[in-house]
Amino acid sequence: MRKEPEITYTEKINHAARHLQDLIKSKPETAIILGTGLGSLINDISVEFKISYEDIPYFPVSTVTSHHGKLILGTLAGKAVLAMQGRFHYYEGYSMKEVTFPIRVMRKLGIKHLLISNASGGLNAQHQIGDVMIINDHIDLFPENALRGPNVEGFGERFPDMSEAYHPQYIAWALEIGEANGIRTHQGVYAGVQGPNLETPAEYKYLSRIGADAVGMSTVPEVTVAVHSGMKVFAISAITDLGVPGKIKKISLQDVLQAAAHAEPAMRKIMLGLLEKL
Repeated sequence: MRKEPEITYTEKINHAARHLQDLIKSKPETAIILGTGLGSLINDISVEFKISYEDIPYFPVSTVTSHHGKLILGTLAGKAVLAMQGRFHYYEGYSMKEVTFPIRVMRKLGIKHLLISNASGGLNAQHQIGDVMIINDHIDLFPENALRGPNVEGFGERFPDMSEAYHPQYIAWALEIGEANGIRTHQGVYAGVQGPNLETPAEYKYLSRIGADAVGMSTVPEVTVAVHSGMKVFAISAITDLGVPGKIKKISLQDVLQAAAHAEPAMRKIMLGLLEKL
C-alpha cells in the first residue's frame, strides 16, 4: 500500500490559518494571550466569535484546569483583537513546536502586536504577592528552544536578534499607565523553566543570582517565536508567590489563583491602557 506523505509543520500552520480566515471578518493586528491573572479581561471584549481549540485544525488542547481553551475574536479598547483564553505549556507534554503553534498561525493571520500575561514567582526582595512586573528581558532555561530544527521559512531568519525582545516603547507606556493609576509596578527579567514543580529554595537562589527577578513556566517560547516572526511583544507577570529567602512558603494552585485574582485589576488597567496607545 502506498504511504501518504506526512503533512509538514508549515502545511499545518497554513491549514489552521485558512480555517480561521474563513471565520474572521475583521483583520486584527493585535493578539493577547490571557494567562493566569488576566482571565476576566475576556468580559471586556465585544465578541465577534469564539472557537474551541479542539475545533481548529492541528491546534493543541489546553490541559490546565485554569485555562479555558478558546480563541476569541472581538473588539477591546476600540481595537480588533484575537485573544487566547488559555495557553499551552511544555510541561503538559507538548513539543515546543506545538506550544508555539498558535503564534505561527497568528502571524499568518496578520498579527503584528502580541500582548502576554502570566503568573510568576517573585525573586526580587521588593516584590509583594499581588504585585505586577513588566517583563523587560528573559532568561531561557527550557530544555528545548522553540526555534530548534529547520528554520520555518517565510517567518524569519535562522538567527533572530533578541536584544529587544520586549518592545521598549510598550514598556515605557505600561510604566506610565501604572504610575498614572497608582499601581505598584515593577519591571524586570523573567526566567522561563519547564515545570511543573515549583522551585526549591536553592533553585530560587540560583535564579536570583543569574539575574532573574521572576520565574515561571511559560512566555519565553511564545516570545521567541513572536520575535522570530517579526511581532512586537509586551509581557506582564502577576507575582503570585515569593522565592525570596525568609518568605518562601508552601503554596497550592488555589493560592496562585487567588494571588493572580488580586493582581488582575492592575494588569487589566495596564493592558487596556496599552491597547488604546497601539
